[in-house]
Amino acid sequence: MLLSELKCKDVVSVKECRKLGRVCDLEFDPCSGCICKICVPGCGKVLGFLNCDPNISIPYKDIIQIGPDIILVDIRT
Repeated sequence: MLLSELKCKDVVSVKECRKLGRVCDLEFDPCSGCICKICVPGCGKVLGFLNCDPNISIPYKDIIQIGPDIILVDIRT
């Protein structure tokens, strides 16, 4: 799967049943080349003045399923 394909998928938290956003970046392990984390934008540009993280980092182990349209994750934000 390409990064461009991942960026088109909505990331949904199954604990909170809400959309977190879309994948904006990936973090790789430089030794193994495996994906460690996916990053989702934390706050919109309109709400950027509030105290929030610029990105939500989701460890790869917390991804439950990658479907054709969404990525299901098991995290608490």
